[in-house]
Amino acid sequence: MIINIIDYLKERPVAVKFSCYISVAIMLVWSIAGVDKHHAHTWAEMYIPGFWSLFGLAACIVLIFFARWFGKSGIMTREDYYDN
Repeated sequence: MIINIIDYLKERPVAVKFSCYISVAIMLVWSIAGVDKHHAHTWAEMYIPGFWSLFGLAACIVLIFFARWFGKSGIMTREDYYDN
């Protein structure tokens, strides 16, 4: 079942990208209009719309690049490593 869903999404990359953009826009609008900022802990929470959404996105990007670098620096090995 999950394979069918993945195949369905692979066949429609434009729709997936568009739905992701719509989701980000909805979260940004909700962050601007629906979140109470009277009890913000930091300056960024108070004055940057969607700060935590942007912070989470940046953290994910950094994590992906770090994991890619870390994997290429020595964790990844050839496929026949255990055969020898």
